[in-house]
Amino acid sequence: MRILLVGAGGVGDAFAAIASRRPFLETVVVADIDPARSARVAARDRRYESITLDASDAAAVAGAASEARADLVMNAADPRFVMPIFEGALSAGAHYIDMAMSLSSPHPEHPHSECGVKLGDLQFACAGAWEERGLMALCGMGVEPGIADVFARYAADELFSSVREIGIRDGANLTVRGFDFAPTFSIWTVIEECLNPPVVWERDRGWFTTPPFSEPEVFRFPGGIGDVECVNVEHEEVLLVPRWIDCERVTFKYGLGEEFINVLEVLHQLGLDSTDPVEVRGGTVSPRDVVAACLPNPAELGDRIEGSTCAGTWVTGTGADAEGRPTGERELYLYHVVDNADTMARDGAQAVVWQTAVGPVVACELIDAGVWSAAGVLGPEALPPTPFLDLLAGEYDSPWGIDERSPDPLP
Repeated sequence: MRILLVGAGGVGDAFAAIASRRPFLETVVVADIDPARSARVAARDRRYESITLDASDAAAVAGAASEARADLVMNAADPRFVMPIFEGALSAGAHYIDMAMSLSSPHPEHPHSECGVKLGDLQFACAGAWEERGLMALCGMGVEPGIADVFARYAADELFSSVREIGIRDGANLTVRGFDFAPTFSIWTVIEECLNPPVVWERDRGWFTTPPFSEPEVFRFPGGIGDVECVNVEHEEVLLVPRWIDCERVTFKYGLGEEFINVLEVLHQLGLDSTDPVEVRGGTVSPRDVVAACLPNPAELGDRIEGSTCAGTWVTGTGADAEGRPTGERELYLYHVVDNADTMARDGAQAVVWQTAVGPVVACELIDAGVWSAAGVLGPEALPPTPFLDLLAGEYDSPWGIDERSPDPLP
């Protein structure tokens, strides 16, 4: 497979590191607006080369993909650049993968009850064009969204005869030495997903929104992480799962912690979460970009981070035996735990970016082998889960698990 990798930040670098051990690759062209960064990532493997690319220019993306004779465009750039990269891949006739979907816009009058433009709406509006060209746009194929969505599909297919609720739950016990506040993922993305109104899906209501950080709950995470308070956060899984999986309710909750939430709320109160440029000493600058520039680069924190991060999918409903027959109430948490010391030893990548990057590499391999084959704009739920999970735990040596939990009695 020939891949155009757009974005040579932390996740792009981790993608390149993981992929360098896989024989299915013919070449990877690493593209970034910073030529030094793309060259550094490309130095990981003799099959890699680097170019300079402005990801905001769809025509430039299409030209780079065509020049590279790319079978697939891998989007590892900031979510702001989803649409030009997505459109460039289609123009070039290449398959496409991203780890975050096109951005949302809150409802102008009722942001905390009604949806405006939802995550991924702009991409799903183009589904017909991708189908007509026989191309796959696999959206939300990181870890969350991504591996968590594969877990949802696997549970619905193999472990339940009917599903009541699917809840993505993310928690960690990561600490960063030497910093009072240092997010382990892009602060630009964290602000976007945490301060936008969270989306919930229910069969009788469809998609609707709530205030940020709503419905707090204490969730028990495996891997030595333990109990973490989680709150509703806007995330792609809620927009993807109901399109392909029959269930009653879908949520996403993130274990942010009181201190992290307080920082985000202060940023919002001061207007520092805004992406609208403001004038400063004769120039213009986005407040959110200033915040990002003032914080440490998450990709460079690996040797300061300790602990593990857990991504997973909590599912309730009626269980199924090996023949698919109903077995009674069941509650499971399917999970993927990654330890920072392990990912640093493997690839010099901190745990959060490594966990985000491993799923897309597995997906590329399955697409190259023809195991995952479809056309249109799709989420991971639309494709067979077992080959993915077998490859992830097997040749990629990144095991996942199932925590069987006692369901609460029905009301």
